[in-house]
Amino acid sequence: MTGRTDEAPGYEQARDELIEVVRRLEAGGTTLEESLALWERGEELAKVCRRWLEGARARLDAALTEEEEGEGAAREE
Repeated sequence: MTGRTDEAPGYEQARDELIEVVRRLEAGGTTLEESLALWERGEELAKVCRRWLEGARARLDAALTEEEEGEGAAREE
């Protein structure tokens, strides 16, 4: 990742930051404003993680479909 701030973090980075956000929220001791900011950041990070996982699932499904089609073509020969 480059130093650009508009780039989405990778899955592991987003997951780790989300874990930290949840830990801080569960620990309490933050102001309402800080808690809201943490919650909003957590929502953003959860969306990033969801997009990464959906992309991984799509790639896996495509690979499995390709493999199944290849096996079907081999049986027809």
